[in-house]
Amino acid sequence: MAKPSKLEFVCTDCGMNYTRWQGQCKCGAWNTLAEMRISSSTAKKSTRKGASASGYAGGTGGGSKKIHEIHATEAEKQLTGIGELDRVLCGGVTTGSVNIISGDPGAGKTTLLSDLVARMSKRTASLYCTAEESLSQFKNRVDRLKLDYDPESLYLLSETSVEAIIDELEANQIKFAVIDSIQAVVTENANGSPGSPSQVKSAAQSLTQYCKQNDVTMFIIAHVNKNNEIAGPQTLVHIVDALLHIDTNDGQIRTLRANKNRFGDIDTVGIFRMSERGMVSVDNPSEIFLSGSTTESPGSAITCIRKGNRNLLLEIQCLTTETEAEFPQRVCVGLNMNRIKMLTGILRKHTKTKIYHDTFFNIIGGLKIDESETCIDLALVTAMLSSLNEFVVPRKTCIMGELSLNGDVRPIDSGVPRVKEAAQHGFNQIFIPFRNYHKSMEGLGAKIVPVKTIHELIELIK
Repeated sequence: MAKPSKLEFVCTDCGMNYTRWQGQCKCGAWNTLAEMRISSSTAKKSTRKGASASGYAGGTGGGSKKIHEIHATEAEKQLTGIGELDRVLCGGVTTGSVNIISGDPGAGKTTLLSDLVARMSKRTASLYCTAEESLSQFKNRVDRLKLDYDPESLYLLSETSVEAIIDELEANQIKFAVIDSIQAVVTENANGSPGSPSQVKSAAQSLTQYCKQNDVTMFIIAHVNKNNEIAGPQTLVHIVDALLHIDTNDGQIRTLRANKNRFGDIDTVGIFRMSERGMVSVDNPSEIFLSGSTTESPGSAITCIRKGNRNLLLEIQCLTTETEAEFPQRVCVGLNMNRIKMLTGILRKHTKTKIYHDTFFNIIGGLKIDESETCIDLALVTAMLSSLNEFVVPRKTCIMGELSLNGDVRPIDSGVPRVKEAAQHGFNQIFIPFRNYHKSMEGLGAKIVPVKTIHELIELIK
C-alpha cells in the first residue's frame, strides 16, 4: 500500500519548511508560506549511462570518504565568443555548471541565450527547450538575428515535463542546454501548478542533479517579480552555480551582472547594446556614455564611475530654467532624487547659491547610477553651477569625488584606476579628491588637480 504524501508549508522567500501554516516566517516575511506536498517515495537516483562520479550530493552514495581518497578536478572553462558574457563569467562558461539568468520582460534573456546556444552548437550537441513559445517562433528568431549555428548539432524542443526533457538530453547526448523557463516546467516529484514554490524547487533540483552527474552545462531562464527579484522560492538561488541578472536601462543599453558565481567573482559587469542583430557586446562602454559632441555648452560635466571592476566614463547633463510655478521642480533620469536634493542643500548652505529654478538632470546613454556610487557628486554640482552661471566646462576635463555635508571633498575608492581610464581617453585635466592623489598619476599625460573643498572646486572651474 502506498504511503500518503507528506504536507509541508514552505516559505517562498527563504525556503524554510514548517509542519503547519503560520502567518509569519522566521525570516520576517508575512503570508509567504505556501502549501507543498512531498511524496513519501524516494525519487529514483540517476543511474544513466555515462554518469560521472562528480560527487554531487545524493548522486553517488557510498558514505563519507577521507579527503585524500577524493580525486579533485579543476573546473574547465571555455570561451563562448560573447565577450561581455565571458567577462561576467570570469573567463567563460564552466563545463557542467548550472546557471540562472533573470531579468525584466524584454530585457534580452531569450535573445542572449539564443545566440549562446547557436555558438555552442558548433562545438557540441546543444538543446534549446522552450516551454513558452512554439518551435517555429524560435526558428523565426534565429533567422531574424542571422545566427550562425550547426544544423546537425542544434536541437529544439517544446516541452514542459522535466522528466521528458532529461530523457531528451540523454537520448541525443546533449552537453549544452537552455531551459526557457523554470517557471513553466513541471516535474512528477512535486505537486502544484507550474511556477509554484514546490515545482520550481523540485524541477531545479532534478535538472541540476542530472547536469552534475553527466557534465551537462545548462542555462535556465527565470522570471522576476515586481521587486525585480527571481519569482519563486529563494532556495532556487542556492541550488544553481551562478545567478546572472540583466538590468534594463532607459534605452538600448543592457547591464549583465553576477549576483552569485561559484567559479569566479561577482565584481564584473558586462555591457550590451540591444540591436537588430540581438545583444551586442560593448567593448568600450565609455564611448556610449559620452555624447561625442564637439560643441562646448553650459550644463555638462564628465565623470568616471565604477561598475563592478570596470571604470566607465559618462557625461552628466543639467538644465536649469526659471520656474513658472509656485515651487521649482526637480527631474532626474538615471540618478537618485534624494542625492540631488542633498547636493542642492549643500550648495545653498556653503556657497550661498540661490536655486529658484526648475532643474533637470540626465545621464547620457540611459545608464542608471546606483545610490552607492558617490563619486559623481562633484560632477553633478559642477554641471548644475555650469548651467546656472552660464560657464562652460571644457570637454577634456573629468571631475570625480564625493561631497560631504560640511562641504569637504571626500576620497573615493579605486582612485588611480579611474584616473588612468580618463587619461587613456584623452582627458588632459582631471579633478580628484585631495586624499586620492598619488605620484603614479603624474606620468599619465594629464594635469591632476587635487581638491579639498567645494569652495576650491568652484574657484578652479570658473
